[in-house]
Amino acid sequence: MLLNMHIKNIALIDEIDIGFYDKLNILTGETGAGKSIIIGSLGICLGGRFSKELLRNEEEDGLVELMFSVDSQDISKKLQDIDIDPGEDMEILLSRRLSPNGRCINRINDNTVTTAKLKEVAAILIDLHAQHEQQTLLKANKHMEILDRFGTKDIEDKKAKVALLYAKYVDIANKIRDNNMDEDEKNRQIDYLQYRIEEIKAANLKAGEDRELEQQYKKVVNSKEILSVADEIYKATGYSSPESAAEIIGHALSKMGRLTELDEDMNDIHSILQDIDGMLNDFNRELSRYMKNMEFDQGEFNLLEDRLNLINNLKSKYGNSIEAIMNSLCDYEEEYNKLMDYDNYINKLLDDFKEVENELSVASDELTVTRKEYATKLTALIRDALEELNFMSVEFDMYFEKLDKFSATGNDEAYFIISTNVGEPMKPLYEVASGGELSRVMLALKSCLAYADDTPTLIFDEIDVGISGRTAQKVAEKMSVIARNHQVICITHLPQIAAMADVHYLIEKNVENNKTITSIRKLKQAEEIDEIARLLGGAEITQATLFSAREMKGLADRAKIY
Repeated sequence: MLLNMHIKNIALIDEIDIGFYDKLNILTGETGAGKSIIIGSLGICLGGRFSKELLRNEEEDGLVELMFSVDSQDISKKLQDIDIDPGEDMEILLSRRLSPNGRCINRINDNTVTTAKLKEVAAILIDLHAQHEQQTLLKANKHMEILDRFGTKDIEDKKAKVALLYAKYVDIANKIRDNNMDEDEKNRQIDYLQYRIEEIKAANLKAGEDRELEQQYKKVVNSKEILSVADEIYKATGYSSPESAAEIIGHALSKMGRLTELDEDMNDIHSILQDIDGMLNDFNRELSRYMKNMEFDQGEFNLLEDRLNLINNLKSKYGNSIEAIMNSLCDYEEEYNKLMDYDNYINKLLDDFKEVENELSVASDELTVTRKEYATKLTALIRDALEELNFMSVEFDMYFEKLDKFSATGNDEAYFIISTNVGEPMKPLYEVASGGELSRVMLALKSCLAYADDTPTLIFDEIDVGISGRTAQKVAEKMSVIARNHQVICITHLPQIAAMADVHYLIEKNVENNKTITSIRKLKQAEEIDEIARLLGGAEITQATLFSAREMKGLADRAKIY
């Protein structure tokens, strides 16, 4: 459930907090008061476009936050399956902050996430129906997506199987296409592979050899400088001059011997100096041995250089490391062996293709059968919901057509068909539905899908477009029914729907300190009547309008069955 929405520095909003409740939350307001800003901010926090043009103050951050409570174990499990932990308090905070430089930071609780991750989590917690969404019903390819969502795990499991087989099907088809060659081309390819295989094998490469050779080469190239520096160190630490370290320490040892004769307490310090002298002698011996080993033979150097050039030449052709070169060798040998037994290879590919094609055909047919089973259930539920929404003689079904090709989602397409009047033939929904009819079909769909996928919060932005009168009352009653098991947040301009509110909010636009500001507040009972009267009567609210508003609110309260 959506507990709270916080918006800061967005369009006409300085900063507002909206606390939402369960059941039916209704938002109303004058045209231009800022209803679109509220719903737009919601969309931003669910992963929508967030541009700096939306910032009210271009020098400050814009922020939208949504706080959700996770009220069911099913929702908690879905979140945990995508590595989101609601924690002990079972709450999720989604936030998006946009800085004036255009950088947007997305967070879930205390963790920074990608926009894709934010959308994935939001889809589990909330279903937002914006004004444009019902236009998806005019796209036939979206109808199958709706059905698959309703079928949930049963359809998804079969779709996953089809997708896996289709990937194998395409892979084998590509191999057959790519290996379609005549005898001359095959022989040229064999010669080409044989040359590469022999060139790599002739090098007799060893793992790590290149790194070892490069170290040796570096030593040889730098040997003159290395010997010069080492000689300076040797002279500084040896016995070559009175100023060298060994001579100075030797002289100090002689003096230290006399000091210990005069004071036995200096024996320990004398021992330390003796250790230093011994360590320095050891150091000089090792350095002398190192300098002798630095004497390289020119012939050995030439061999080293030739070997490195050979390896680097192979790297330029077959990979940037010896490991990569050896992997290339394995690939060439595999391809070579395949071409040497080409006819059997192609025949096996053709057999594999036929086998996978049969498996894909069976899996696609199984997917179609399952889809049709769920289509029967879904269209029956939608038909019932449409009757509740004042479609008096409605027929609603789904038409399936088998395609002559496979895809990752099967080999069928489907779309909704409808007849809204007795005697009229059923036609595709995208051909016959008016704006008001589309609104009601979308509401019916949302109500059916909400129960199927357990979406806790449903948000409707003017789903009442194009309806009025008795139909508006039916829509209001349907909203109330949905709100028995879901949190519903609805922006509306119809008094019938506003009267059905369990909690009613008013969106207002005022001028404060020469600035236009959008605000929102929860209405008290008397204020609800005034707002319903405004929706009923327009600019002038009479006693008769107020009476009608009170009557409408009373009838709505009695119609609720919670």
